[in-house]
Amino acid sequence: MTNDMEKKTAPALPRFRPNTDVLEREDGFHIFVDMPGVGKEGLSIDLRDNELEIRGKAVYPREEKAKALHVEFGDGEYVRTFTISDGVDREGIRASLKKGLLEVYLPKAARFKPRRIEIQAG
Repeated sequence: MTNDMEKKTAPALPRFRPNTDVLEREDGFHIFVDMPGVGKEGLSIDLRDNELEIRGKAVYPREEKAKALHVEFGDGEYVRTFTISDGVDREGIRASLKKGLLEVYLPKAARFKPRRIEIQAG
């Protein structure tokens, strides 16, 4: 039987707020998030009500036979939250991850997309 003092828990990873660009285009909103070292398996994107939360864990491999003299590439967790307006079609949200750059696409709801108004004759 083990007690709570004998159980080892993983240390908490340092948290970072990743660099982010948000662009509005005619089709919707594009969020670009810089998440170096994060793979698909370490990434989660959750939508709750009007909050979009992005989390990613970066864990770098360690060489057992090497002694680290200076380390700048450390393990970490990226966390970023966005408030989503009613102008976003929540069912159409998509995401892709390529080489540490996450792109989240939030399409505009149909009622918010630009459209041309037809003019009726006389």
